[in-house]
Amino acid sequence: MATEQQSGEALTESQRSGPYASAVNWIETLSETQFAYLLLTPALILLGVIAIYPLVSTFSMSLYADQLTGAARLGEFVGLQNYIDLFTGARDFALPSAFLPTFTTEFPFVTDIYSSALMVTLIFTAFSVLFETLIGFGQALILDQDFRGRRWVRVAIIIPWAVPIVIQGMIWFLMFQPNIGFLVGTTENPAIMNQLGLIGTTPLRDTADSLFLIIVADVWKTSAFMALLILAGMQSIDRSLYDVAKVAGASRWQQFKLITFPLILPTVLVAMLFRTIDAMRVYGIIETMAGCQTVPSLSCLVVTTFNAPLYGTSATVAFITAGIIAIVVSIYIVNFASEGI
Repeated sequence: MATEQQSGEALTESQRSGPYASAVNWIETLSETQFAYLLLTPALILLGVIAIYPLVSTFSMSLYADQLTGAARLGEFVGLQNYIDLFTGARDFALPSAFLPTFTTEFPFVTDIYSSALMVTLIFTAFSVLFETLIGFGQALILDQDFRGRRWVRVAIIIPWAVPIVIQGMIWFLMFQPNIGFLVGTTENPAIMNQLGLIGTTPLRDTADSLFLIIVADVWKTSAFMALLILAGMQSIDRSLYDVAKVAGASRWQQFKLITFPLILPTVLVAMLFRTIDAMRVYGIIETMAGCQTVPSLSCLVVTTFNAPLYGTSATVAFITAGIIAIVVSIYIVNFASEGI
């Protein structure tokens, strides 16, 4: 018995003074912030493996020549020359669409804006996110009310969001095909959208018309996503605040202005951040509805140059796209900080 007791005490003493005990003591000395970062370390390592490494690899690929034309040979290190060629337009001759729009010295100073992959992407992102936020906000305000059949209305709103992008693109493609789709007519028998001057008789062959329809299709599908996120934020608001406001004689507009909007603003900004990042990478809806030849975007430019194959140019456009997304995210973060989020 004495021997077993001594061996047990020796084992306990070794545990107290071993690496396990040292690790426990070190963790106990950490502050709450340091302990939180410690718990996030596995996630950060995983993020580095699946996100940061591919980004670094893409930047490395963008520093090499991708074609035999010119002074550089295929695979030769050219530094930032690919970036210079893109921003100066020297690479446009080898691309299916220009990276930047054509600038002139006379008004209007920008011409052929729809041939630029960058401008098409920015236009799509700005208008789609704007209208998705406004429509999603309105839907969330309606769904936040108590009325009969609210559950079925929620299901109806979610249905477009559940439709796969390829199927969505084909549906809208067929709706605007001449002599097939019911939303576009012919020269002899124009539909209502043709009569209003919104689109031509062959809209999916025109870049401006196609971009307009792609924005409409994206808003139709993704406003439900915004509505669900904003609705979740609305339902987290303490309902007693509205009771107090009613007792104080506040109108519905005053309740929205002083209670709903300030408390829901962080959720709206986060939802807009998610949608902006996703919209900057738009590809599927464009390819299925009109094709990348008609509506160029940054992602379309990445895919088409990669398939050319122009790996250096493709990596350059991809890295520039990631940089633009990083700038947009930084702007949102600054707004978060200003709002105290």
